[in-house]
Amino acid sequence: MNVADVMTPRSDVVTVEIPGTRDDVLEYLQERAFSSVPVIKETDDGEEFRGIVSRDALIDRPDEDQLALLVEEVETTTAEATVEEAARLMVEKGERRLPVVDGELEGIVTVTDVIRAIANGDVDGETEVGDLAGRDINCIYAGTPLTVAERELAHAGVPYGVVLDDDGDTAGMLTEVDIIEVARVVEGEDDTGDSIAGQDDEWAWEGIKAVGGRYMPTRNVEIPVEPVSEFMTEDLITVNKRRTATEVAQLMIEHEIEQIPLVSGSDLVGIVRDIDLLRAL
Repeated sequence: MNVADVMTPRSDVVTVEIPGTRDDVLEYLQERAFSSVPVIKETDDGEEFRGIVSRDALIDRPDEDQLALLVEEVETTTAEATVEEAARLMVEKGERRLPVVDGELEGIVTVTDVIRAIANGDVDGETEVGDLAGRDINCIYAGTPLTVAERELAHAGVPYGVVLDDDGDTAGMLTEVDIIEVARVVEGEDDTGDSIAGQDDEWAWEGIKAVGGRYMPTRNVEIPVEPVSEFMTEDLITVNKRRTATEVAQLMIEHEIEQIPLVSGSDLVGIVRDIDLLRAL
């Protein structure tokens, strides 16, 4: 099976265009729960693919408003590549979406597209998830303010946190999608200080006193400060190590989730992320 068989074609791909602003991207990420959006620019020679803007970039660079400065270069693939080749590239580079490019943007293939192929039995998925799951589990306390939890996820470099209650028991799951859904862009001002020379400044061309500070408009992503327990998903789907990649992929597609806790009896022993299933191919 080739990438062309599973990708979203260009006609159905949501894109943003340079010039643009962070608001254009945030709107799509919130409405459609995307992790990133492809960026294009119209030129005299037609449409040109420039890269992607991710939800991580919006949160990590809250003062940057210009779309062109938020764009990241990413790996690309072709429509003729096999699904297995695309999956290996995603795992190797840690990419969740691969633009399909042959001179111009032809479509997008995502981790979810590959998961769907595994779930449908279109590619091999007989590997047991006990051999694929990660044993390092990112956890967050249910009472943590969401602002702090967002930083914890960013520093851990993972898009989820298993939420623990006061007794240390599993209470739910928090993901980047949960955070971006409640984030909003707010306007503000930064004080840049005195922007003209004081009378005693050596670089002053004339003895002019500053009469006040200067301000520049800023745009920030504001995240609620209420505890994680108000935003997490409480009803967790779990699996044991004997479930196959195909079975877990089916659960992910059915419940629209990207990671599932791995349990042994009542004990949390690992986490199965969607990208882990790609390692079975």
